[in-house]
Amino acid sequence: MDLSNITYQGPEFQEDHEIESLLPDNLLSLLKQINGFIQFTGGLHLRGLCKEPEWHSLRAALLGENAIHKLYPVVEKTDIPFAQDCVADQYLLRDRIVYKLFAETGELESLDFGLGSFLSAASDDPVEFLGMEPLLQLQNQEQSLEPGQVIHVYPPFCTEQAENGVSLKPVSIAEALTFLSRFSKQINSVGNGEQIEVRVTE
Repeated sequence: MDLSNITYQGPEFQEDHEIESLLPDNLLSLLKQINGFIQFTGGLHLRGLCKEPEWHSLRAALLGENAIHKLYPVVEKTDIPFAQDCVADQYLLRDRIVYKLFAETGELESLDFGLGSFLSAASDDPVEFLGMEPLLQLQNQEQSLEPGQVIHVYPPFCTEQAENGVSLKPVSIAEALTFLSRFSKQINSVGNGEQIEVRVTE
């Protein structure tokens, strides 16, 4: 499989026997060839085995203080959060099947295929498959994502207010996931017809 449009490549592979023992063989083999990467100027970020930078670290996403399973109750400790898209939706491997975690709502959906098919689909039609429209809109506003950043969308896409348009801003991955995990818990705790209020501070 050829990987094209790589705009960031992870640091040299760092042996981590604890994490390696948790990974399916096809993901581990890929990371030994290229230790994670960013494609399409931020459309897809696949994490690698490293300590730094932390935003690229699969160990941090699996076992760190803000591990994905700690942020989202639907994620199991054994899930492998191997990648994310431009708005911090997460891609997980569970029993070698790729699942998509919608960061705004905390919903988890099986994509019904494995790692190789996932990467092929992302390369064949990245805009549609990875939902890259926000990234294209950001680029039209003459902004871009630096490595370690994703797009903060306000108001969140899942709200009625988003139908009137959204503002987009590059933020750090950690900042985005902290906000989105809290937001998803709030919207999942309210009853039908209730509202939540979101405040934005500079």
